[in-house]
Amino acid sequence: MQNNANNQRLIPTIRWIAEGHAGDPIEALDLRLTPMLRRIAAGGTLADAAASAGIAYRSAWGLFDEAERMLRAPLLELSRGRGARLAPLGRALIDRDREAQAWLDRRQEAFAVALPTAQDAAGALRVVASHDLALAALREDWHADGIADVQFKGSLDSLAGYARGEADLAGCHVVRDADLPGAGAGLPLDPVRDAAIPFLVRTQGLLLPKGNPRRVRSLADVAKKGLRFVNRQQGSGTRAIVDALLARDAIAPSRIVGYGNEEFTHAAVAATVASGGADAGIGVEAAAARHGLAFVPLLRERYLFVCRRDRLDTAAIRAFRRELASPRTRQVVAGLRGYALDATDPVAVPR
Repeated sequence: MQNNANNQRLIPTIRWIAEGHAGDPIEALDLRLTPMLRRIAAGGTLADAAASAGIAYRSAWGLFDEAERMLRAPLLELSRGRGARLAPLGRALIDRDREAQAWLDRRQEAFAVALPTAQDAAGALRVVASHDLALAALREDWHADGIADVQFKGSLDSLAGYARGEADLAGCHVVRDADLPGAGAGLPLDPVRDAAIPFLVRTQGLLLPKGNPRRVRSLADVAKKGLRFVNRQQGSGTRAIVDALLARDAIAPSRIVGYGNEEFTHAAVAATVASGGADAGIGVEAAAARHGLAFVPLLRERYLFVCRRDRLDTAAIRAFRRELASPRTRQVVAGLRGYALDATDPVAVPR
């Protein structure tokens, strides 16, 4: 990496790898070997080469010994009174290394990768968010455009990190249905300090094998029929929904076979059911559609981004809100079954 603070870049370098015979492990030569070989070729001793590499003589000897065992041929010739000289393999290596480096130097600009400046980094919002299929489809573009850097965590973990000041925005989902108490209780939000930016509305429900052969209609059916269930991880908003549904219907978690079987995304839950690893799971309708699963809707929920109320009018948050209403976002959301864009005007945070 170049040290120019105003124009930092990643640049490629040359590294030599021993391919070996079929089935042999591929091994790389230590990067310090070729500079030491060049020092010896210029008339230096092995001790001189070790000093130039910043290592002890015994360490340099060990590096050459290890490399020669790997290559099954000497890089150096050592003799009393004459010190170290390059063996034919050592000479060939530094000759080819010089040619390769010259070739690469002529093309350095084409291969260099610019690193973001401090100004660029400051412009990207730090977002911790509950996993969502639309957000997963958008986050690489958001990162590339300097809009936001998104890290996925559970809803509750995201909100906790945001409350500690570790992120500018937290993405979470809250149940719209008024008849499901407890699904959003205990959120670490302050209605005076925080505001919520709506993103989308999505449908959550049971993910079941194609055709729903066991005729499942609720979590009560999952318990009654003894079906193998795949849950979401503790700290996720969907796990809170599962627990609230069980509490509402007076179903003990111990009655759900696989209650402790956890996955970290909607897609992973759907894949587990599709592969036969579970008979039922919970997730968004779009995940069921992608894997050809049956879907039984249970509730609608809002996906929100929480931020400090006094930052709503900053340039970065305004750009983020524009992106939520952009054609790119609309196109992604339109392609997901059970999804719809929500209004983009800030609202009070859930309590």
